[in-house]
Amino acid sequence: MSSTVYDSLLFRDMFGTPAMRAVFADTAYVQRIIDTETALARVQAKVGVIPDAAAQDITRKANFEDLDLERLRTETEIVGYPVLPVVKQVGDQCGDAGRYLHWGATTQDIMDTAVMLQCKEGVSLLQEQLDSVRTALRELAAEHEDTVTAGRTHLQHALPVTFGFRCAVWLSALDRHAERLEQARERALMVQFGGAAGTLASLGDGPEGLQVRAALAAELGLKDPSITWHVARDGLVELVSLFAAVGGTLGKIAWDVMMMCSSEFGELAEPFVPGRGASSTMPQKRNPISSELMFAAAKLLRDKSSTMLDAMMQDFERATGPWHLEWATVPEAFLLVASSLHQAHFMLTGLEVKADKMLQNTHLTGGLIVAEAVMMDVAPVLGRNQAHEVVYDACRTAIEQGTTLQSQLLANDDLVGHLGAARIEELCDPARYLGSARAMTRDVVASSG
Repeated sequence: MSSTVYDSLLFRDMFGTPAMRAVFADTAYVQRIIDTETALARVQAKVGVIPDAAAQDITRKANFEDLDLERLRTETEIVGYPVLPVVKQVGDQCGDAGRYLHWGATTQDIMDTAVMLQCKEGVSLLQEQLDSVRTALRELAAEHEDTVTAGRTHLQHALPVTFGFRCAVWLSALDRHAERLEQARERALMVQFGGAAGTLASLGDGPEGLQVRAALAAELGLKDPSITWHVARDGLVELVSLFAAVGGTLGKIAWDVMMMCSSEFGELAEPFVPGRGASSTMPQKRNPISSELMFAAAKLLRDKSSTMLDAMMQDFERATGPWHLEWATVPEAFLLVASSLHQAHFMLTGLEVKADKMLQNTHLTGGLIVAEAVMMDVAPVLGRNQAHEVVYDACRTAIEQGTTLQSQLLANDDLVGHLGAARIEELCDPARYLGSARAMTRDVVASSG
């Protein structure tokens, strides 16, 4: 039976996706081990390290379907690693050619390369998901570039912004993450082939070892590193740390959406699906489930990043333990970021944006949200400091008396004399104080993708 949220019948699609689980399933991992071993045999034959006939037999006869998985499980627990048990069974499948299987390799070579093949496929899935989320945000930003809403700092009204501007800020971060992910893909997805201590001594002191490594990288579509990285784990750390950053951005979006979905705000609602977000006792509830899952994933991904940083500290040429941390952490990190991106896409593509409520909420403070607009308009006449004092007094009186900023400004004869009643009324319209919000939103939308 399953025992974690990642493989739970109940929770697995809330903390992962079927596609990403397939990439990191046990069966897929063992298959990647076999793929690595057969690819190694083929390239070693090309370089002249093993007979070509042996490489052909290994490629043709090695297969996952004939493995005894229970025996594999038992022997993996005994050995501590799955490669030797796999090599034993696959070697038997290959007959006489099996003696050339795993030639010159060490366990970590095969395991690391198998994981890199999984990561390669996983990153491709994440890039597709990230692009879909970015598309949804581009559409929201463009659609709502003129939808006025309250800009909030320290959870209080600050200045008017637009909902499109807010979406464009979210989008800009994900655009940078997309760039980082492509860069990490090129930098971090490396083949591993170094032998027992990373020196390739098992293939002699000639060029064959490096030739095999380069050919293996090309065969598997991975980068050929300049040196063995058995204990230099920065590539995987970069990936998981980037996932944590992507999760953090998605968590920030989730937090904003959850707040805007609250009863007091009422500005957004997650997509309606009958029963989604329902309460067992309160029929009126429509909880922001996708945002909650994105928020949880962000916190869990932060923990995965921390663990990977800890796993970087490995002793000498082969580690005594830290490597094992990756076995649990890397698959879970891929699952969590895939889940968060899935939830983000579902939420954003069906998000209910209540523009009227957003505009209505800008007036909750009686016009105080545009106090800066008035101050900056009168500053050239009174001076910046004096203008601040005049508007500050008007705001304080409006708050104390429960009136509006506009009424207090109109009651100030000197201010009316300087600006005129019509100008004061104009300045108190939140839609007239948006600065470069529209221009920046359009620029992000145009440059995204």
